[in-house]
Amino acid sequence: MQTVKRNILLNPGPATTTDSVKYAQVVPDICPREPEFGHLMGSISTELTRLVADPEQYTTVLFGGSGTAAVESILSSVVDNDILVIINNGAYGKRMCEIAEAYGLNFLEFNSPPDKGIDLTALEKWIQHSPRNISHLAVVHHETTTGLLNDIESIGQLCRKHRIDMIVDAMSSFAAIPIQMKTMNISFLASSSNKNLQGMAGISFVIADKNKLKCMQHKKPRNYYLNLYDQYQFFSKTCQMRFTPPVQTLYALKQAIVELKQEGVAGRYARYVKSWETLTKGISQLGLKFIVPEKHHSKIITAILEPDCDGFDFNEMHDYLYRRGFTIYPGKLEQLKTFRIANMGDITYEDIERFLKSLESYLITINYMKDG
Repeated sequence: MQTVKRNILLNPGPATTTDSVKYAQVVPDICPREPEFGHLMGSISTELTRLVADPEQYTTVLFGGSGTAAVESILSSVVDNDILVIINNGAYGKRMCEIAEAYGLNFLEFNSPPDKGIDLTALEKWIQHSPRNISHLAVVHHETTTGLLNDIESIGQLCRKHRIDMIVDAMSSFAAIPIQMKTMNISFLASSSNKNLQGMAGISFVIADKNKLKCMQHKKPRNYYLNLYDQYQFFSKTCQMRFTPPVQTLYALKQAIVELKQEGVAGRYARYVKSWETLTKGISQLGLKFIVPEKHHSKIITAILEPDCDGFDFNEMHDYLYRRGFTIYPGKLEQLKTFRIANMGDITYEDIERFLKSLESYLITINYMKDG
């Protein structure tokens, strides 16, 4: 196999992939309506479900699209006339609010700091004082704005107590941080192919409780392409998506799942954690600070305060590192100037060590000095 030029993607997805995942896309042309391809999608659906739930009780509904497509599918398809609560503690909680607004959903926004754990006591009191019945609560598991990891198990138990269906955006936690949907009381979960799964961008999916899906059959549709129940029903009957799927990307996802099973979810997360420990130790030695304390950190994506230095310019730093094979990402916080480093994907702590050396070289060029 010829080696493909390797770029180290330290942005929060798409992630660096293996050559074997890239080459898995080189397959004979096939009409996606052929039974052979339907079997491929059926296998992928089952394998994705098994990572977080029992396929007898839950199922994975595949879509062509980015991760936001899966989130939009859930919010626009599942929520009826009751109140949806959206926890907003970052850019992706805010995005869910924007989706709810676009569809005219009845929703309440629970705001929480982007760098601290959610105050569950305050959240419960807030739910108890709602003037209308709350049917659903939506939360981002791993808020990649900062690297904050929300405690979805505790939120799920709170939802169970108040008979609320929980919706989880697990875009940047799925396939790395262990999730068990039944134990955590998750009714609907959204994720995509291109982050911790280490596949190619272009596939999003919803994993859902089958009984919850069946209850949706008489709801008036708010959408067409992203209608969750129709996509579920069509796939159940035909083992096909309703519309043309990203064929080659699905072959890559199949290979990515094979490689995930070889490494194991726990093994993958352990590799990520070692890279994160290398990163945070290194940035501290360079006099930089990250904003989420370890207790609440995902250990997958880290928001770092920009250097307090007249010579600093994010775009110049990006370009300096990009020329050396590392891609970094700007911050998304309005109140703090940050940049973000992800350690997901097919990378190791050794790649992070090389990145830190390049970062140090850049900081020297702008005369940034470490404290002390």
